[in-house]
Amino acid sequence: MILAYIDPGSGSILIQVILASCIGGIAVFWSKIKALFTGKKPEAPKPEDPAKPE
Repeated sequence: MILAYIDPGSGSILIQVILASCIGGIAVFWSKIKALFTGKKPEAPKPEDPAKPE
């Protein structure tokens, strides 16, 4: 007989990983999500000028 048991520590880590993945995905694609609801195109990142010294 196989018993499936997840102790509370493992369960809370699993919930934390799932929530962090969702929030991270929202943060990465925020401009596209915002554009979806506002109807505007997302801004393209501006290319860096290679001739400029840092």
